[in-house]
Amino acid sequence: MNNFIKRTITGIALILVIIPSIYFSVYSFIVLLLTINTLALLEFYGLFSTKEVTSRKFAGLLLSIGLIITTLLVSIDHSQWKILLINIPLAFGIYLTELYHFAKNPFYNLAFTFLGVFYITIPLCFLVAIAFLTDRQGSYQYQIILGYFLMLWTSDSFAYLVGKSFGHLALFKRVSPLKTWEGSAGGFVATLWITYLISLYFTIISPLDWLIMALIVVVTGTYGDFIKSLLKRNLNIKDTGNILPGHGGMLDRFDSLLGSAPFVFSYLLCFKYE
Repeated sequence: MNNFIKRTITGIALILVIIPSIYFSVYSFIVLLLTINTLALLEFYGLFSTKEVTSRKFAGLLLSIGLIITTLLVSIDHSQWKILLINIPLAFGIYLTELYHFAKNPFYNLAFTFLGVFYITIPLCFLVAIAFLTDRQGSYQYQIILGYFLMLWTSDSFAYLVGKSFGHLALFKRVSPLKTWEGSAGGFVATLWITYLISLYFTIISPLDWLIMALIVVVTGTYGDFIKSLLKRNLNIKDTGNILPGHGGMLDRFDSLLGSAPFVFSYLLCFKYE
């Protein structure tokens, strides 16, 4: 089975899991995000587990789960922001964990433990907030999340297909020589088309706002991809994992989400629902 077929089958399987999880309820959506967070964070920590560095996986996971759950609670009830303070002792506990280990490089361990949370969990917290941002009553709005994922998938898929078929000019050769200007342009045009269709069915925000979201997703999602590529080049690896046949690891699949979610949230908060 060649890589394209594996990639297609895996992509369809992900769609069949992700779309119902987003649509069904806020609980299935949060379970989905917690699953993505856990698998991606463990994958990240595994990449940096060496004789010199030991990321504190359990402590990092505990903090990450606390951040996602408390973000959900604040998003549902905007007045209960104090619940976020629970994360202070969880974060401090990571320092205490390192204090009682006889590690060779304790601050390397701390750095990579917190970097995983910052790189993976914080963007997912922004995604949680996006799901409630368009409703003042704190109701879960699946339409904006589903539209956001459709944009991500379209941009990534068509950038890959067009780049593989017609790409010649490297977009950022030093970091990712296989990504091309032609592929990026193909992904952008396809994303504009899917965004137009999204705006017809999901009127929770205006067509102009969907268009601006599409621009944000394409640009910042691409940079999220480059950051992940820089990570792989630094570690001299092809994929961050092998959990998703044809795609690689969780970071390979969700890098665009991690790069774009904070910017989408910032746009909506600052210009639409301040």
